[in-house]
Amino acid sequence: MKKKNNLVFYLVSGALIAAVYTVLTYIAGLIGLSYGQIQFRISEALTVLAAITPAAIPGLTVGCFLGNLGSPFGLVDILCGTLATLLAAVLSWATRNVKWKGLPVLAPLAPVVCNALVVGAEIAYFLPEGFSAMGFLIAALQVGAGEFAVCYGLGLPLLAVLRRTRLADMLALGQHNIENRGDL
Repeated sequence: MKKKNNLVFYLVSGALIAAVYTVLTYIAGLIGLSYGQIQFRISEALTVLAAITPAAIPGLTVGCFLGNLGSPFGLVDILCGTLATLLAAVLSWATRNVKWKGLPVLAPLAPVVCNALVVGAEIAYFLPEGFSAMGFLIAALQVGAGEFAVCYGLGLPLLAVLRRTRLADMLALGQHNIENRGDL
């Protein structure tokens, strides 16, 4: 019975992360912060959750996919943005053990770099003058700056708060149980 409970816990955790990410993306989109060169996608603060549990990897990926359904860049953003989030989440999980004062300080860097490069290239592709190295550099820096502000300004403090609560322990404990039993 514990195996089934751990799998359910993993799936529910991922689904909740996806739902919150999607809702936050649409809320930020209502005030013009989710899409474009200058973006402060509040939902990106949740990318730090990949440092606590791998359930955040599919959760963030699905949430980004659903959030990008509202993107003015259409299918390109739905596919490329979602792949950037998937890669960033995997890298955040991989760097979770690099800590300073107990916080995984490199985990938020993965979404900053991945989104700066991928979304920056997307935006440069759609520029009226077409893709150029300068257009890409400017777009990547703008996206990266917004992502840095959200991931480190909101995400890392969120992680610090979660680590002081039972929620972070519960997510980590659920993952520990799954790893020890080989459910996933």
